Amino acid sequence: MVDLAGAQWFKSSRSGGSKNCVEVAFLRDSRVGVRDSKDVGGPALVFTSPEWSSFTASAIRGDFDC
Repeated sequence: MVDLAGAQWFKSSRSGGSKNCVEVAFLRDSRVGVRDSKDVGGPALVFTSPEWSSFTASAIRGDFDC
């Protein structure tokens, strides 16, 4: 279990203030938390730094485009 108390969550500047986003927090030990901005008290996914880097690189390459 990862302690998320005190995490500094943020949304992309491209979200335009929309509530339909995910929020990200850079955590201790180089981990990254991700949560639904509509349910800030709900669960969060936690990734290692290499996992997060792999995900973001795949997104930039367009691997998830439909």
